[in-house]
Amino acid sequence: MAYKVAVTSSDGKFINQHFGRAQQFLIFEIDDEGDYKFLELRKNDPACSVEGHTEDAMTQTIKLISDCDAILASQIGPGAIDVLIEKGIDPYMAPTFIDEALKELASMRKNTKKE
Repeated sequence: MAYKVAVTSSDGKFINQHFGRAQQFLIFEIDDEGDYKFLELRKNDPACSVEGHTEDAMTQTIKLISDCDAILASQIGPGAIDVLIEKGIDPYMAPTFIDEALKELASMRKNTKKE
């Protein structure tokens, strides 16, 4: 079964945005074989600012990626982690290249299925 992943990136190559400050999410799909493909880019109104974040903005951000199974971000705050898990979205902090993180996630999923 396909697995959708939201990725925070400003350049499309590196996971370089904090979840709450992400201005966009790149959406990828990982198939059962571990192959992945880019599906779309979703623009976001970031939940966090210098003053903190509002619950409404966080709710809107979560709703934007609610069809995803996981999120890859450079940083994710503890409050956001709790909400993501509650909504069934696995949070991962991976400040690395998108390709590397997706390969690692695909490998983890394949190994979990074998057990």
